[in-house]
Amino acid sequence: MQLDLTIYSSPVGEIAIFSNNGKLCLVDFHDNRDRIDQLLTRRYGAFEIRHDGGLRWIREKFERYFNGDWNAFEDIDLDTGGTQFQQNVWNRLKAISIGETLSYTGLAQEIGRPKAVRAVAGANASNPIAIIIPCHRVIGKNGAMRGYAGGVDRKKWLLKHEEAVR
Repeated sequence: MQLDLTIYSSPVGEIAIFSNNGKLCLVDFHDNRDRIDQLLTRRYGAFEIRHDGGLRWIREKFERYFNGDWNAFEDIDLDTGGTQFQQNVWNRLKAISIGETLSYTGLAQEIGRPKAVRAVAGANASNPIAIIIPCHRVIGKNGAMRGYAGGVDRKKWLLKHEEAVR
């Protein structure tokens, strides 16, 4: 298995962007190397990485997003893998509007599984496509900034960025 990788230098750190046959399969902060390795190994087993294998287009989309273009990530082919439950959670995450947040409890209710708050949190935590599938928009029901694989400071920055430029 060969995966393409490009690194985008964003205002919140370097972002590692992986694709499999032209579809994004992993987007994470480059300093999360252990998480990246774990997710890719769990999904693909053995793989090779080709650096900057035709991914200039996605760096341009991230540039647009960080400049306030909220439509920058439309029409991107994603290859998330995951279980049907995880895909249901991730699809709902994509529907959270820019500048809005949703609690884990609210997310569980909206996918029709109100008692599955922990499972929803687990699916949110294993989201392989950071920022594009906006798991940073999910917060505690009391408004608390709960965990984010990229770090709570990045989560706060992303939420502020999306609210400020609206």
